[in-house]
Amino acid sequence: MILRDWINTHLKGDRQIWWIVLYLSIMSVLVVYSATGTKAFRELDGNTEVFLLKHGSLLLLGLACTYFAHKINYVDYARLSKYGLWLSVPLLLWAFFKGTNLNEASRWVTIPIINQTFQPSDLAKLALISNLAAMLAKRQRFMSDPSVLFNLILWIGVICSLIILTNTSTALLLGATCFLLMYIGRVPVRYLGYMIAVCVLFGGIALLAGQRFGTATNRMKSFMDSDTIVYQVEQSYIALANGGLTGQGPGNSHQRNTLPNPFSDFIYAIIVEEYGLILGGIPVVLAYIWFLWRGMKTLQKATRPFGGLLSAGLTFSIVFQAFASICVAIGLAPVTGQPLPLLSMGGTSLIFTGLAIGIVLSVSKEEADESKI
Repeated sequence: MILRDWINTHLKGDRQIWWIVLYLSIMSVLVVYSATGTKAFRELDGNTEVFLLKHGSLLLLGLACTYFAHKINYVDYARLSKYGLWLSVPLLLWAFFKGTNLNEASRWVTIPIINQTFQPSDLAKLALISNLAAMLAKRQRFMSDPSVLFNLILWIGVICSLIILTNTSTALLLGATCFLLMYIGRVPVRYLGYMIAVCVLFGGIALLAGQRFGTATNRMKSFMDSDTIVYQVEQSYIALANGGLTGQGPGNSHQRNTLPNPFSDFIYAIIVEEYGLILGGIPVVLAYIWFLWRGMKTLQKATRPFGGLLSAGLTFSIVFQAFASICVAIGLAPVTGQPLPLLSMGGTSLIFTGLAIGIVLSVSKEEADESKI
């Protein structure tokens, strides 16, 4: 009774989204603990609790961000997103020129003192989507004004191009999210065409000048070649086959020993291997579809444009990333290195995902005065 009263008092917004977050968080702890076993034996003499505690701490921090973000009036995010957008530009440039190099890409920035790395692209995604929703909402009456629309298009082109310098897949997913958000925001079709042209031009130049052109082209060629199976995908297929319908059981994954990054990029394969399609693979997919549905319900119920656009943009961003990661694991997309939101072991990506979900919950919680935007 006390717990129920606390939940009813403190956890506002769409209750079903809270249940989705709880389910994915519990699944994340179980699977990451299992998937990091080999890494723990290789690096920490078998001390698996280190990775469990680290992941659990970051997951709890992400959930705390969800809680505090959903307490804030969502209108305030329109103002905050402007600062985040301007801050993300130098951070993305710093990551490219001076960033910490991991997995042959310098897309991380190390935070001094705490020595924790984070990807500025996470901040850039959140800031761009929030700011784009605010500008679309504020300027609905001026959609035919070329200067307003080209300002939107320029920001999208600049941010996506800076991200593509070190992370091709994230830039493509963000560009797709912005395109869909502008379409929902009633931007004329010809300007959507301009947006595509600007992103292709800026993004193409950035891709050629950046770090991932060779990797991106090689991965695309391997994906298009029906006679070639990339090693990671081959190991993922084995994990999926091992899992079948019922799975090998929690902690009994075999492919965690051979699959690269089983705790992040290919965690979906480990979920299926251990829990099977019935208890693992299908419920996880349904959870993201459920989240998409609840995010769209928030859009449908919103009486003001900013709240609806903000909820839609952040929901699309999370779900697009989730299905990109799942499609890679089952061989329907080129290898991208996209983690599974709320499930993969990660650093500050868990925090930014938590913030995004908290903002969606904030929109579902209240309709505010958007004259402050």
